[in-house]
Amino acid sequence: MALSNNIIAILNFLALLCSIPIIASGIWLATQEDSACVRLLRWSAIVLGILILLVALAGFAGAYWNHRCLLASYLICMAALIVLLLAFLVFAFVVTSPDGGYAVPGRAYREYRLSGFSDWLRQYIADDDRWAQIRACLSQSDVCGKLSREKATADRFFQSDLSPLQSGCCKPPTVCGFGYVNPTVWVNAVNPNADPDCLAWSNDQTQLCYGCNACKAGLIGNLRGEWRKANIAFIIAAVVLIWVYIIGCSALKNAQTEELFRRYKQGFT
Repeated sequence: MALSNNIIAILNFLALLCSIPIIASGIWLATQEDSACVRLLRWSAIVLGILILLVALAGFAGAYWNHRCLLASYLICMAALIVLLLAFLVFAFVVTSPDGGYAVPGRAYREYRLSGFSDWLRQYIADDDRWAQIRACLSQSDVCGKLSREKATADRFFQSDLSPLQSGCCKPPTVCGFGYVNPTVWVNAVNPNADPDCLAWSNDQTQLCYGCNACKAGLIGNLRGEWRKANIAFIIAAVVLIWVYIIGCSALKNAQTEELFRRYKQGFT
């Protein structure tokens, strides 16, 4: 039993380590520039990582002190958390699979179409009441302010690596044919009816393209990119946790079998 308990304790230490990238990814997601305006699953990863940390500590303690009830509780809770982590991963993968971005000739940055993203994300972000709050938040943020302070020439700006949020909210769509003055000031649209967003554009620095569908699409593009980066850490953690859990269950089962066999032999001596 001592050997099996040592194995389970070591495995739970690995599970404890797995919680660190999950918590770190959650903190990273919560500190991104769009997180202040969109509280979508903002703390879910952090809470999930902390729960895995606490359960792993409980399993470590149960193995170290050979506490059967604590070990049983650990196995049940860790199984539930692994299922929850897998469900979170599947959900994040499904809603972030479609990519609404497209290349624009002569531009290094991409632009974004709202129709190119998943229905769930599109409906969540484009909800009128929710978008009104997000729009007000974005207009008060420094997302476009960073661009407005740049003194870039047109050629240099067109070769800039804009974030999806900056591409969608801080400038008009390229198809409108606006003339470049600076990153957040554009004039004299050649094709003002090419896209409804062309008429929504304003050089008022508190308005810009915050009322555009392109801005909603850019925000979703930002969220998509962040989630897909965080998913790498979640996938690695999920694989290690499943591996740890299976080996832990096997070690505990073998220990129980050995204990029953030992008692059975003692009954005949």
